Amino acid sequence: MRGLLTEWLTAAGYAVLGRSPPGQPDLVIVNLYMPRQAGADVVRSVQQAHPGTPVIAISAQFRAGLDGSWWAARALGVRELIAKPFTRGDLLRAVQAVIGPAR
Repeated sequence: MRGLLTEWLTAAGYAVLGRSPPGQPDLVIVNLYMPRQAGADVVRSVQQAHPGTPVIAISAQFRAGLDGSWWAARALGVRELIAKPFTRGDLLRAVQAVIGPAR
């Protein structure tokens, strides 16, 4: 998934830095439901390490009818939510909504 996101974002003109970028990133994209790590913990870690950095959350749990997951993500400070499966267009719309077009 990381490779696909990198490919799509790079092709759209965004610079992608990886897991632990140095300095203040413009945006962090997080999968909220991961096998060995809770997405909520990742969001909190990002917010501690990079206060003010916007977060986009990706998950299959955002399907229609699962409003609890949506509200939980918003309560954590997640700015945009992307439901799996998603398209390149879905990703780029969310990124542009949060940080604008690629520079």
